[in-house]
Amino acid sequence: MRSRYVAYTLQAVEYLLATWHADSRPDRLDLSDESPALKWVGLEVLRTVGGESGDQEGVVEFVARYKLGGRAARLHEVSRFVAIDGRWFYLDGDLS
Repeated sequence: MRSRYVAYTLQAVEYLLATWHADSRPDRLDLSDESPALKWVGLEVLRTVGGESGDQEGVVEFVARYKLGGRAARLHEVSRFVAIDGRWFYLDGDLS
């Protein structure tokens, strides 16, 4: 999950798509429309359920903080991940 946050900060689209589960992955992901004034400033993991070695599913609740045009904001999400052949894939998430 942390690696996906870093990928968003770097706009690493290929990595994001490669770590997105095929059942929910978009055909393409275009981050070039993000405002140049957007700056990711931090990630706080609030809670995890599962996601350990040997688990098939995991849940991560997090807050990602960012600034847009100098104004502080945050994204709060509960994300679901699934393990396939030892690799974790983002399945979906609920924003609050």
